[in-house]
Amino acid sequence: MSPIALAFGILHLPNGDANLLSLVLGATTVAMLVMSPFGGVLADKFGRIRAVAFADLVGATGLFVQVAYFATGNVPIIVLLIVNINFGLMWGIFWPAMSGVLPALVPDEHLQKTNSVNNLFSNGAIILGAAVGGIIVAGWGSTWALAIDAATFVVGGVLLFSFRHVSVKSEPNENSMFDDLIHGWKIFISYRWIVIGVFGFSFIILAWAAGENILGPLIALEEFNGAKSWSLVLTFEGIGLLIGSIIGIRMKFKYPLRFLLIISFSISLYMWSMARPQSIWFIAFCALLWGITIDLWTTIWSTAMAREVPREALSRVSSFDAMGTMLLRPVGLAIAGPLSMAIGLSNTLYALAIFSAILILGMLATPVMRNMQIREATNKE
Repeated sequence: MSPIALAFGILHLPNGDANLLSLVLGATTVAMLVMSPFGGVLADKFGRIRAVAFADLVGATGLFVQVAYFATGNVPIIVLLIVNINFGLMWGIFWPAMSGVLPALVPDEHLQKTNSVNNLFSNGAIILGAAVGGIIVAGWGSTWALAIDAATFVVGGVLLFSFRHVSVKSEPNENSMFDDLIHGWKIFISYRWIVIGVFGFSFIILAWAAGENILGPLIALEEFNGAKSWSLVLTFEGIGLLIGSIIGIRMKFKYPLRFLLIISFSISLYMWSMARPQSIWFIAFCALLWGITIDLWTTIWSTAMAREVPREALSRVSSFDAMGTMLLRPVGLAIAGPLSMAIGLSNTLYALAIFSAILILGMLATPVMRNMQIREATNKE
């Protein structure tokens, strides 16, 4: 619910506009980027499930503070920043920790199917959240949607903490956190396909964040029916994620990254569809195609990393993956508002569509990405 609730909650504040929304979302991402490398080390040292549960519960505490202020109708900028920076820090722990949970629980040969099934349930919740979130925001306001969103993190954190014993702590050693960080970085940069993929996808995330998080809600307010219309688009994106999960259970590709890059042109189509803009149904269809793409990237990329990267360093390598992938998201959020005011909403979205297409072509031209193959499952420990 949060993308809809927070976006329209901020836009409906007395001082709310695209620049404030950019500032808040950008601060969240910067905090995540700062914490991510340390989040991977903490997860490897103290147990990945413990780390995920901790991130959920501490993140929820801040979100409830934000809800209390939204209930008054006046949310100071400093409160928005503190709460969402706290959430970003917890996100920086959650992402690398979560990436190592499933590989610790299931054999390698079942990893892609397990990732897909996990995404299937997660994406079902995303569809429900997007659909219900738009209705709640339109009918009762953003405060209720934000409150329900915060409560889900408490439920998730408590459930995860109840089986913390499944993910054990690492063996004690004399390495400092900095030593573990450097070791994880060396492993990360030793895989060229990971480095190029993370570098390239960070620019795609820039375009996606600018278009979907900032410019999309503005298009919905100006051209369509506000939160309800944007809820439809995000619901279709969620359906795309669900379809991608189903595809990921069965499909295997000889050159997985080549396939992923080809279908990634859907982000360019998505940005173009908002630029004209096309009908809300066509925009929603493009969002669905992009949702399929995102889920297949998540499933196949996670499987590839779990198969190729030493298991004991997986969360640390995933932390650099998370940090690099999201590195330019704040830039996209920061430039979207000012750029749209300078050259117009449509021209900004056209530029994002062209930019993302050129970037994908560049990655496809790289042999290490185009020809990368995932090794067969092993019982690597």
